[in-house]
Amino acid sequence: MPLLPATASAAGGRHEAVRPDPVVFVHGWNSDGSTWRTMAERFRADGWPTGHLVQWTYDATRSNATTAARLAEEIERVLDRTGAARVDVVTHSMGALSSRHYLKNLDGTAKVDAWVSLAGPNHGTDAARWCAGAPCTEMRPGSDFLSALNSGDETPGSPRYATWRSPCDMVISPGDSVALDGAANNTTACLGHSDLQADQTIYEEVKKHLR
Repeated sequence: MPLLPATASAAGGRHEAVRPDPVVFVHGWNSDGSTWRTMAERFRADGWPTGHLVQWTYDATRSNATTAARLAEEIERVLDRTGAARVDVVTHSMGALSSRHYLKNLDGTAKVDAWVSLAGPNHGTDAARWCAGAPCTEMRPGSDFLSALNSGDETPGSPRYATWRSPCDMVISPGDSVALDGAANNTTACLGHSDLQADQTIYEEVKKHLR
């Protein structure tokens, strides 16, 4: 039976279901919104309205700053359409970087309640040395983009930040790249880089964080 957050009404203390924040899913490099199908279906089964689950697709060949600007536009559309005050943002891999740029530099902290990074190269990954283009350059450890992103407060504003990393992730190297100062940093079971999005245990932990 779906269990949604509840609040006591002013009359009689009855508890009424509260519509949850919309969830905007942000995929990683060389991917698209369909990669979130399993997780989105689980949220839907647990009572999230279909219109509150946004499997956003963007051009992952563009710089993360460009993607952050597009994400800002998408979140405004979601807020206008749903009437919500804030969204939750769930990211995989490179999706962590554009969404963090949005939070830090585009006033995104006022629009986001909870933020999630699954296997995000928040401090870079050596695997990005083997691909080309702006986003790959930005994912390399020590890049100008990451240096600016991680300067000062890594978890700015009021959003609740959480990260998940797998000890068996062969894409994010070094593995401790995922963790952020000020976030709830979690280590998963031995899972591949792309397995974090479909793992049931991680889903339950992410759902708890969003609530």
